[in-house]
Amino acid sequence: MTGAGGTITAVRIVRGGEDVPVDIPRVPAREAAERELSDPMYHEHDPNLLERGLDRFWDWVGDLFAGAAGAAPGGPLGLVVLVLAVVGLGAALWWRLGTPRRAARSPETLFGGTVRSAADHRAAATAHAEARRWTEAVQERMRALVRSLEDRAVLDPRPGRTADEAAAEAGRLMPAHSDRLRAAARVFDDVTYGGRSADEAGYLSLCALDEDLRATKPLLTAGTSLETAG
Repeated sequence: MTGAGGTITAVRIVRGGEDVPVDIPRVPAREAAERELSDPMYHEHDPNLLERGLDRFWDWVGDLFAGAAGAAPGGPLGLVVLVLAVVGLGAALWWRLGTPRRAARSPETLFGGTVRSAADHRAAATAHAEARRWTEAVQERMRALVRSLEDRAVLDPRPGRTADEAAAEAGRLMPAHSDRLRAAARVFDDVTYGGRSADEAGYLSLCALDEDLRATKPLLTAGTSLETAG
């Protein structure tokens, strides 16, 4: 401390083993203390950068929770009830709506670049069904159905045809099955482009439609009655 005479108050220390105190000015004493405390041995147990960052993060989370608890009716208990209600609502929506569907894509061709016979597609569908791969089984059976209609000249072979187009064209010539054809095309699109999974019931329904179409003669002209083979 600076006195009236302008002198600097010194820090008095006693050196070990000596009885005579030694006066050291304040500034040099502070600098000496800082140098001493900067020794790494004093900081070896300090938290590292990651630990300090985590501590700040959890402090922020704690402050956020405390603020939310203060604003929620009923305090912390009310906040817990509110969070559980939101989680329950989300679970209910997930159960009701199922897995979110991927973004809709433009319909692609039914067969792609592969050229296979109806028998080949049916054999592939059967193999997938035996392995309980229902999505692949539905896809192959739908391809078998449409390829069979092309082989019978019910539909003109057209590489770029989609399942919806095939169903619409075949439905005009086989009106008794038009609704089932449209439903089959929707199932194919859902599992192929919509991210949904097929099941055994859907596959068996498609198999039944395929067999019924094979036994059905198409209309040749408007107004002609539908004839069924057998």
